[in-house]
This record gives sequence, structure tokens and C-alpha cells, in this order.
Amino acid sequence: MFYKPKENPFTIDPFKSLVFPRPIGWISSVDKKGNANLAPYSYFNAIADDPPQIMFASAAPELPSKFKDSLANILETKEFVVNFATSITRKQMNLSSLDASKDKDEFVIADLKKRKSRLVKPPSVAASPVNLECKLLKTLKLKSNSKKYTTMIIGEVMGIFIKDNFIKKGRVDSVAMRYVARMGYTEYTTVSSKFKMKRPD
Repeated sequence: MFYKPKENPFTIDPFKSLVFPRPIGWISSVDKKGNANLAPYSYFNAIADDPPQIMFASAAPELPSKFKDSLANILETKEFVVNFATSITRKQMNLSSLDASKDKDEFVIADLKKRKSRLVKPPSVAASPVNLECKLLKTLKLKSNSKKYTTMIIGEVMGIFIKDNFIKKGRVDSVAMRYVARMGYTEYTTVSSKFKMKRPD
């Protein structure tokens, strides 16, 4: 079948279920007072490697007072950390998606330990196999057909922490990390297998 997004024939829009699996950036940030925030974003990915850069997108009403805490904090402090949920921490990741008030710490809500970051103020998720410490490069307001609009946040990775047990013979054992990824609807998956394929010369 073919359809135009504005003429969606489905009861539930399947768009998010067509582009998958989507990696989840588990974003930690702080406001100027040092209050911590943690939230998962599945509109997330690496976009460049020299220097390494990542992006995630946050949808919210246009009024700055209605911005999600992650976006508001990053606009204030210009720093954030990308963490990754695994099959072990998937429930905590889901808990941290709660729309809590700004004075509530999602690390506490999800019963997660913090690890002090090396180069930025936001704490890292101690249980995450990898932490990417980032500085804000730019934001981009995306087109919207509703009262909400989406802001793309682009950050430069300034520091990378990898747990030693996931490094084998000079390479990262990505399958062993068991990252959680978004499928669609309320469905998720974990990375549990891989295969090798060389590009043609």
C-alpha cells in the first residue's frame, strides 16, 4: 500500500515502527542549580566521527517554559551525557521517562547510581556500559504540523568512558553490552547477534 502521512489510514501511526531498530540515547543533564535530570530519547544517533558528534531530538510546546527538562538544561549549561540502557537496566530506563516535575531526580526515581563525569557537570549513569560526555554544538528547530515542535540537539563528544570488561583484544564487544533499542508502538529489542561484511574495494 501507499499513503501520504497527512492521510494516514492507520488507527496508530506506524511511522515509528518503520524505521527500526532505533538506538536510545539515555540523556543526563543538570540545570544551573545542579539538579539532575535523566530521560531516554529514541530519536537519537551518531552523525559524525571527526570530531565525534551525536544528535537527539526533543518534542515540546514552543514556549520555553514548556520545554522538556533535558532541552532546557542543555540550553542553560551547554553540557550533557549520553548513556545507554541495556537488557538489565531497561526497566529503569522506562521509569526515567516519567514526566516528573523539574525538582524530581530521575536517578532517584529509577534507583540508579550516578558516576561523576570527567569533563562535564552532568553525572553519568554508573550502570551504563558506555558514557559519552558532550558539549552542545548547536540546536535546530524542525518543521512541525502541530502545536508542538521538535528541536534537534547536536553535541560534540568530548570524552568517552567504556567499561573495561567490554573491551576484548583491542575492540569493543558490542553484543555483550546488550543495548536496548526502540522498535515501535510499545515494543523494544536488544542487540543479541551480529555478522561481518566487508565493503567492496
